[in-house]
Amino acid sequence: MATADRPRTSVSAWRPPVPGIAEVFHAHFTDHAYPAHTHDTWDLMILDGGTVDFALDRRRHGATGTTAVLLLPPGVPHDGRTVTPSGFRKRNLYLDDTVLPERLAGRAVEAPVLDDGPLRRRIHQLHAALAHPGDGLEAESRLAFIRERLHTHLAALRPRAPGREAGRLAAELRELLDSRIRTGISLREAASTLHAHPTHLIRCFTRAYGLPPHTYLTGRRIGRARRLLLDGHRPAEVATTVGFHDQSHLTRHFTRHVGTTPARYLRPPAGFDGGFGG
Repeated sequence: MATADRPRTSVSAWRPPVPGIAEVFHAHFTDHAYPAHTHDTWDLMILDGGTVDFALDRRRHGATGTTAVLLLPPGVPHDGRTVTPSGFRKRNLYLDDTVLPERLAGRAVEAPVLDDGPLRRRIHQLHAALAHPGDGLEAESRLAFIRERLHTHLAALRPRAPGREAGRLAAELRELLDSRIRTGISLREAASTLHAHPTHLIRCFTRAYGLPPHTYLTGRRIGRARRLLLDGHRPAEVATTVGFHDQSHLTRHFTRHVGTTPARYLRPPAGFDGGFGG
């Protein structure tokens, strides 16, 4: 096949029946930039080649090759982009708070790139187990050792200094947005509810969380859309359920955030049937 005909993006995503793993995501990106967004899960990532540049809480970091482990905490804005023409290949595990509690998120902010060869090998082995039906006990066992090692890393890091999440208005607006993910809220209504001037409200939120309120809300909607797609819901249904105007509205934002369309998102590896029964 000619180089010009090769797909620029390859994505596989699925939810394995392993407690603690909300999503498995494999991708090859040659020209993609994630906008700033947050997750409500931990993002544990390894590279299989290439270089990725990303910002976490407005500080830039980079990772190259097949040795680093990236751990991005929930609730903290981050982006990501390709650096070289060949892009990067990555494998992500999105882990819920039964694996790592959210209270440890502040410890991961300052050091999201871990230089730990044994941990990287264990994560690779877990991905291999997740791709094969019947290996459920192995996958759970490998996750248990990964969890233990991640806790050791986080225990050695200093927590982020208090006050970054401060800002009464920012915290209250975030709670308001989280409660209105589907219906949304106008800036005028939010300002009236919180008794604040609209521009002051936006500045407080952006200072505290590193992205403006509308970007935060879009990211939360995308996160919810991913879960619904993994549950088997159709994109058109997902769009209105999470608060987008229609499927094309969802597709536009989803592609910017995830690097592929909702229709092409759910694609487990060959041979994976979604179960671990022997």
